[in-house]
Amino acid sequence: MFRYTLMRLGVFAGCFVVVWGLTYSGVVPRGLGDSNIMWVVLLSLVISAPISFVVLRKERDRASVTVVQRVDRMKANLEANRSQEDETVDAAQAQGQAQGQAS
Repeated sequence: MFRYTLMRLGVFAGCFVVVWGLTYSGVVPRGLGDSNIMWVVLLSLVISAPISFVVLRKERDRASVTVVQRVDRMKANLEANRSQEDETVDAAQAQGQAQGQAS
């Protein structure tokens, strides 16, 4: 997941440099007043999102498989802990009933 995030940031940084260059050269209009940097950032985000979606598809799928495996492993651990607790409670109850019948 960290690798995918770094790749997304790289695509955004590349788009930012290109959009900044186009804005500086006058190909893309500048923002109003002091908002030029915000305009460049927003335009870079809009352009980098579909590029990342297409270009990083394989990496996103890999990250998704890793996340699903972690979630499945956590669910299995929780279920194992839950069943272990149930067995402990059942054993304590059985021992309490055995002591009650012995008296």
